[in-house]
Amino acid sequence: MISRYTTKKMREIWDEENGFNLWLKIEIAACVAWNKLGVIPDSDLKNIKKATFDISKYNKWFEETKHDLISFTRAISENLGEESRWIHHGLTSNDVKDTSLSLQIIQSLDLISISLDELKNALKKRAIEFKHTPCVGRSHGIHAEPMSFGLKLALWWDEIDRHLKRINEVKKFASVGMISGPVGTHASVPPKIEEIVCKELGLKPAPVTNQVIQRDRHADVMQRLALIASSLDKFATEIRSLQRTEIGEIQEPFGKPGFVSTGSSSMPHKRNPELSERISGLARVIRSNSIVALENVPLWNERDISHSSAERITIPDSFLATDYILKTFRNIINEMSVFPEKMQENLNKGGGIVFSEKVMLSLVEKGVPRKDAYEMVQAAAMNSIDKGENFKVLIQNNNLVKDKLSKNEIDTLFDHSYYLKFIDDIYGRLGF
Repeated sequence: MISRYTTKKMREIWDEENGFNLWLKIEIAACVAWNKLGVIPDSDLKNIKKATFDISKYNKWFEETKHDLISFTRAISENLGEESRWIHHGLTSNDVKDTSLSLQIIQSLDLISISLDELKNALKKRAIEFKHTPCVGRSHGIHAEPMSFGLKLALWWDEIDRHLKRINEVKKFASVGMISGPVGTHASVPPKIEEIVCKELGLKPAPVTNQVIQRDRHADVMQRLALIASSLDKFATEIRSLQRTEIGEIQEPFGKPGFVSTGSSSMPHKRNPELSERISGLARVIRSNSIVALENVPLWNERDISHSSAERITIPDSFLATDYILKTFRNIINEMSVFPEKMQENLNKGGGIVFSEKVMLSLVEKGVPRKDAYEMVQAAAMNSIDKGENFKVLIQNNNLVKDKLSKNEIDTLFDHSYYLKFIDDIYGRLGF
C-alpha cells in the first residue's frame, strides 16, 4: 500500500528485480576476484561476465528447492556452460544477500538525504517569509507569550538539519559488505576476495562477521528513520493543531493539483488536515519497525533466520514510508496557507493576557517584590479569563501599576515587537 505513494526511485531500489540484479552483480564480482587470484581461468570468466538472470527459471527452481540463493544460482547456471561451477564459489548465502542489502540501504539513504535537504530548503524559505510575523506561543495547549511564526519553522529547519547529519553519519556504519564464507572464518573464501568485491561495489569489508553482517548496523539505520518520522509527526501534529477551527492560523494544501480536495463524504464544509494525519499515522509504523530492528540484533550463535522474514518487510517499508512522508511534508510546507490576521486575532484574545510576564517584570524592575508583582498580575489574569474582562484595562486601573508605571510605559508593555527583538540574532545562529 505504501509503495503506491512513494517515489519511483525508492520503489525501484526495493523492487525484487533490483535485488536479483544486485545478487548477480555480487556473484560476478566474486568470480572476478577469484580470477585475479588465479583460480578461475580467463576463458571461464569471460563467459561468466555475460551471465543473465531469468525470473521464470528462478521460480521453477524455487518450487523445487524452496531456497532463494540456490534457486538463484541454478537459474544463472542454466545460461552458462561448465564455467557455471564457479558461481557462488566459497560463498554462503548471506555473503550475497547481506552485501546486497547494504547496497540497497546505502542507495535508500542517499535518497533520504536528498529529501531532507529539499525539506530544509522549503522550511528555510518559509521561515524567512514569516520571520517577523507575530503569533501566540503555546505551552500545555494554553496561550503563553508572543513569538514569531517563522521561528517555529526555523526550529523545524534546525531539527531536520540534525537528521541530515545523522543520516550521513549512519552511512559509515551501513556501508559494509561481507564475503567471508560460512560462520565468517574466510576458510573457503580468502579475505582478499572480500576486499576486491567490496571495492568493486563501493563498500568496505566488515572487519569481522559470522554468517551475517551484524544487525546492530541495520538497527542503527532504522532508529535514524524512526527519529525522522517522529520529528515529522511532531511537525504534522502542530499543523493539525493550528488548523483547528477554533485556531485557524494555518491550513495544509487543499483543493490544489496533487492534494486532497474532499474532506468528508457527508459534510461538504470539511477541510481536514488529512495529509498531516497521514504523516502521523505512518510515523507510528516506522517507529514500530525500529523496535523490530532492535529485536533482530540478538540471533542464536553465528546466526539464525528469525530476523530474515521480519526485515524483508520492515526495512523496505520503513524506507518507503519515510521517503513518502518527507516528500509529503515538504509539499505541505511549500503550499500551506498561513493567516497572519488570524494569528493577530488569537494574540489579542483576553485583552493582552499574553503580556502578563512583561507586566510583572516591569513592576519588579520598579522595586516591587516579585511575590507581590506576581500575585497582582495573576489576579488580574484570572479575572480576565474567568470573567471575560480586558486584561490591559484591569492592569491600567490597578493602583499598584498606576503608582509605578506611567500610561506610556504601560502601553509599551503590550507591544508584540518586544518579543521579536532577538529574532535576527537567532536566525544568525542558523546562518540565514
